[in-house]
Amino acid sequence: MEIDISHFGKDNGIVMIISDENEGPRRLEGKFQATVVCFILGLGSLVAWNSMLTVGDYYYNLFPRYHPSRLLTIIYQPFALVTMLILAYNESKINTRKRNLIGYTLFSIGTLLVLVVNLATSGKGGIGPYIGLCALSACFGVADARVQGGLVGDLSVMCPEFIQASLPHNFFIAPSFFAGLAASGALASGLRLLTKVGFEKSHNGLRKGAMLFFAISTLFEFLCIILYAMYFPKLSTVKYYRSKAALEGSKTVSADLAAAGIHNETNLQVGFDAKQEERLNNKQLLLQNIDYAADLFLIYVITLSIFPGFLYENTGSHQLGTWYPLVLIAMYNILDLISRYIPLIKCLKLESRKGLLIAVLSRFLLIPAFYYTAKYGDQGWMILLVSFLGLINGYLTVCVFTMAPKGYKGPEQNALGNLLVLFLLFGIFAGVALDWLWLIGKSGF
Repeated sequence: MEIDISHFGKDNGIVMIISDENEGPRRLEGKFQATVVCFILGLGSLVAWNSMLTVGDYYYNLFPRYHPSRLLTIIYQPFALVTMLILAYNESKINTRKRNLIGYTLFSIGTLLVLVVNLATSGKGGIGPYIGLCALSACFGVADARVQGGLVGDLSVMCPEFIQASLPHNFFIAPSFFAGLAASGALASGLRLLTKVGFEKSHNGLRKGAMLFFAISTLFEFLCIILYAMYFPKLSTVKYYRSKAALEGSKTVSADLAAAGIHNETNLQVGFDAKQEERLNNKQLLLQNIDYAADLFLIYVITLSIFPGFLYENTGSHQLGTWYPLVLIAMYNILDLISRYIPLIKCLKLESRKGLLIAVLSRFLLIPAFYYTAKYGDQGWMILLVSFLGLINGYLTVCVFTMAPKGYKGPEQNALGNLLVLFLLFGIFAGVALDWLWLIGKSGF
């Protein structure tokens, strides 16, 4: 028997209908608007960090001896990982609304302070500005853990299309949260290439392009705060899924329901059974999904051991000159975005748990492939290989995240979403640490 919240009156009250079939909400409006907001929120979850990575050419010009792409990443990750550990352990007690809003606020302040530091130092290098940049990188790590884990958990209890879009009949590519995550990299790369073209021949062009870039990112993060705080909770379809999660025992959605004008009195209206509050604990969820957690860990170990540090520092000089690393980063981001829509075609989606693990383990072959391509291949082969890295990274990530939450109640889906993001961050941290091994034997290590 399922509870169907199918009507929201003008006073924001809830009328419950008991249905014997597994049906979604009927006569609810705002589903497409919700997916668009999810896309924007996904974009905002990583656009600040992708901005720092994408202006790597500027930072290498400013801090040539400090390995900015590698060091900023290795500082970012421990803060993201420790924050995520704490949040995942306490996820059932945390106010998800406050968690996500604090995260987006940190992103907004951080991107604004990147501009302030640059203006205050007049764009000069040196250890002082670099330490400030490292501190802001740590701030982005904390914000990432709050936002990405919080939203993956929050959206896991809602419509699957909010996390990963389905393929409409007219083949219009619908937006989703994971598409937004990937689009943040593609957008950052596109803007960086445009600003480089626009300011390349002007005096101090690299700095002007980077500052314009961060100004756009700051405005975008403010937009995410407004959308998540004021618009998203009031959409009918979002209210439906959050109310349904509350009925299944979730306590993390209470503040979001209150923001939409709904007070969680639904338990009395439908004769809420206390047994519905029973749920699998984090250990049980992890043991049941240990292969999915391992998949995400290994996917990002390989990806971050190559991207972005290896691409900036270990691919040599080629005909593209200073454009070469930017083109490599852009190709990775574009193919990562495209690949996240491949699982929408059912015959191309990898659903076998064993098949996913085999595909993930086969990615270890990319390590020798990149080594020999950097040593003996030309820029065309490297661009092709980087594109393939982005293609399989996005594809496998979406396959794991869309398969794992199936069959669980709302509170369990929220907890599992947080656990999977935690292992993803473990993988990123291990990857950026291993990335330093590429420098062994090189001058300037």
